[in-house]
Amino acid sequence: MTDILKSILGNESLLVIFGIVSVLFFIITLTVIPWLILQIPEDYFTEETRHSLLNEMHHPVVKVVLLISKNIAGAFFLLLGIALLVLPGQGLLTMLLGIVLIDFPGKYKLQRWFVQHKSILHSVNWLRKKGNRPPIQI
Repeated sequence: MTDILKSILGNESLLVIFGIVSVLFFIITLTVIPWLILQIPEDYFTEETRHSLLNEMHHPVVKVVLLISKNIAGAFFLLLGIALLVLPGQGLLTMLLGIVLIDFPGKYKLQRWFVQHKSILHSVNWLRKKGNRPPIQI
């Protein structure tokens, strides 16, 4: 492990690449997460079951392709976020983006529990106000 660390630290071009990738993902997560928050319908958390845009699509092949693509992208961002915890970069934000994209049992309940915290709800609604969107209803 120390040999790998020494070889990485000794390779200046690799460190520059890591730095550029870290800055790019920092910018991406700072733009994508607010955009995703603005896309949430205001009544998303008022119902017991989750809204799904995929259910509104008519062709089952399109549903499956989009669902698989979304989960692959989510897994990519989750794994990248884990890597960015030890590499320079925004690991937690990248992991959060991955978790938002991945579908798993209990995800909607976890999201509702998370958003119901006063400070988080305040931050989300502040961001939505800046984006000219109505506040999230709980």
